[in-house]
Amino acid sequence: MAARDVLTKNQLCVLEKLEAASGPLSAYMLLDQLRERGFRAPLQVYRALDTLVKSGFVHRLESLNSFVACAEPHDHSHSMTAFAICDTCGQVTEMSDHDVDHRLDEWVRSTGFAAKKAVIEFRGTCAKCLAEAA
Repeated sequence: MAARDVLTKNQLCVLEKLEAASGPLSAYMLLDQLRERGFRAPLQVYRALDTLVKSGFVHRLESLNSFVACAEPHDHSHSMTAFAICDTCGQVTEMSDHDVDHRLDEWVRSTGFAAKKAVIEFRGTCAKCLAEAA
């Protein structure tokens, strides 16, 4: 993960909004929340998000077309990240496991496929929501 001190003002604003959010945010939700900070166009948000994703500060949730701040500092040099997304409350839990990444990479390579990245998303109900429903 790159150092925060190299981020531009816009990138830092987007990252701070994602870190403070209680769940994933779309680019347009971010734009609405950042208007008072001078953001006027979706392109400003998308440029910031692109750099934040490439730098490992932010993850894109493919199934929701939204973004979350990286949950904790860890090595992003591996290609696999998994997320558990609660359909009830929207909570997102990020998981990263070097052993799982290595085994999946071996399996994919054995098929002759050259993967660049993998995002695994589990959709369901978190423990808190399950307990509340019981």
